[in-house]
Amino acid sequence: MDVLSDAVAAMRTGRPHSSRRDRYAPWGMRFEASDGAGFHVVLRGSGWVIPAEGEPVALGPGDVVFLAHGRGHTLASGLDVPVAEMRLRADGSWPQPPSPARESAPPDAVLLCGAYLLDRARAHPLLTELPEVVHLPARVGAHRSLRAAVELLGTELEEPQPGSDTIVGSLLDTLLLYILRAWWLDGRHGCGHPTGWAAALADPAIAAALHAVHADPARPWTVEELGTRAGLSRAAFARRFATLVGRPPLTYVTWWRMITAGRLLREEDIPLRLVAQRTGYTSEFAFAKAFMREYGVAPGTYRKRAS
Repeated sequence: MDVLSDAVAAMRTGRPHSSRRDRYAPWGMRFEASDGAGFHVVLRGSGWVIPAEGEPVALGPGDVVFLAHGRGHTLASGLDVPVAEMRLRADGSWPQPPSPARESAPPDAVLLCGAYLLDRARAHPLLTELPEVVHLPARVGAHRSLRAAVELLGTELEEPQPGSDTIVGSLLDTLLLYILRAWWLDGRHGCGHPTGWAAALADPAIAAALHAVHADPARPWTVEELGTRAGLSRAAFARRFATLVGRPPLTYVTWWRMITAGRLLREEDIPLRLVAQRTGYTSEFAFAKAFMREYGVAPGTYRKRAS
């Protein structure tokens, strides 16, 4: 996988959830704080997202908002309307609040709402450095892939067909990546330039080194070899990498190996010996020692708890 895909996969847990909601004004929903990240898409009408921190954001038709940090937020037709309290269910989904329909009247707003369960203990810096609210306004010709994914998801939720359960899950995974890509591309083009770790993806030299590490975490990387991949001298590469990524190159390599190991232990039923090999360790003992240092538990214990 590429770096952006890896960043999402590293902290994703469980199954994402979504729903299509018809709202009749006045309407409001307050989403409690959770370990998840949420998104909302305004298919019709308008509204406001009011984050736990920061200023309210006005939403219009076609707007997409992503709230990565799970601090809680309100979605409403206005800034001073009554709100229904929304508490996350055990399966990661949100309940459908009441919104009495008016006879023969179309809804004032149609929304797509969704949630992703995340392991914040293993959060990738790319996601932790996102702003409180990622707002992607609808603009003609902008982010066509994102708009296509939204339209497909809305259709599947409005008119479920055979296979919709699998299709919706895949579309939600796709939608998350499109949201992050759109935010990153907006930053590259001057619309709220991303800073910190995300800026590394916009730097061709550092991005080349990151892609190399993510493509082959088991390789015995050296700073000099990564610098060669980046087209920089060893010293220049080490300085630029640490500035943009927030940690020295080999520290990042070790950290990513452990993130990869955790994912392998959660998702694949393979011997610890193979997990060690796939993450660059020549012995199971050396791997277990490094894993214990990062996670605080032995690999076998971690696997049992995850299952």
